[in-house]
Amino acid sequence: MNKINFKNVHSIIGADAIIHGNIELSGGLIVYGTILGTITTEGPVRVAKSGSVLGNIIASDIHIGGKVEGNVIVKDRAVLGSFSTLVGDLTYKHLLIEEGAQFKGKCELVSSVSDGLKD
Repeated sequence: MNKINFKNVHSIIGADAIIHGNIELSGGLIVYGTILGTITTEGPVRVAKSGSVLGNIIASDIHIGGKVEGNVIVKDRAVLGSFSTLVGDLTYKHLLIEEGAQFKGKCELVSSVSDGLKD
């Protein structure tokens, strides 16, 4: 699988884009299209209602409006929007699940994770 690197920018994946490969970046990412791979960033990730990610996500914060199939680890806040679907485990510090959101997996507070995640 290929890896795409974005450094110090805020990036947008368009609605008609399909990316096969892992994405690493230090800024934020908004996903309107489809990503088949892992997203790793120091910044926030937003998956729009039209967006989907089939892979793990590691970020500072996340707002899911679309579909994510994979484990999600955020250092701070996770929001599952009213039209969202998350199939996978979620590690977070703060969590908001809106009415209508679908979630299948387990939740774990970031402070209880022993994998070395620090603020």
